[in-house]
Amino acid sequence: MSDRLLGGTSIEECVMTTQDAKVGSLLRSNGAACDRREDAQFLVRYFERYREVLFGSAVTDQLIELKEMIQETSQTGKKVVIVGNGGSAAIAAHGATDLSKNAKVRCICFHDASLITCLANDFGYEHWVEAALSMYADKGDLIILLSSSGKSPNMVRAADYARGRGLRLVTFTGFAPTNALRQCGDLNLWVDSRAYNIVENTHQIWLLAVCDLLIGDAEYPASPPAEAALTALPASNF
Repeated sequence: MSDRLLGGTSIEECVMTTQDAKVGSLLRSNGAACDRREDAQFLVRYFERYREVLFGSAVTDQLIELKEMIQETSQTGKKVVIVGNGGSAAIAAHGATDLSKNAKVRCICFHDASLITCLANDFGYEHWVEAALSMYADKGDLIILLSSSGKSPNMVRAADYARGRGLRLVTFTGFAPTNALRQCGDLNLWVDSRAYNIVENTHQIWLLAVCDLLIGDAEYPASPPAEAALTALPASNF
């Protein structure tokens, strides 16, 4: 009887091919398992960074101070202005929305594309935030500037503008402890990290924690009863 299969492949060759396939599959499986262990170790180290910046930082007193500054601003009929670039702009928008809707604090951010591109085109990107503040900020307002590096020229210039006009200023930064923006505020919250996502996510946690601190609870309905929804919103005197 022939030891060749259909197509001319020998039984021995077929067995060897099958064994090679099994070995290859086993190697791939072991490689995948190794990759998963490395990924798991990366995530353990990654989340340890958050534990260090969130729980190793003596930020509690600063967050309470920020809550009090926002309360005072709101109680005197003034508003909060939050500004950032890129991911920090998204954090500013999230914070402004939650403060306005949930904490009943009048709060704005400059996220409109036409406003940003107009001012950046006419005055230069490094000047657009101070230009926006010159149009929208009023005496007694509280300005909050977010910059991971603390070096963004438009944020530093905006800080200089705010200080020059006697506006109270809060900064959220990270990276170098001596960054320019951190030197400017009446209150300066700093994340001891040089990882952008660690810094930005910590900024968001801090800002939203202050929002919940103002509310006095971490759990509340997203939608109040219909009859109370509009009457509960902060009054505007724009």
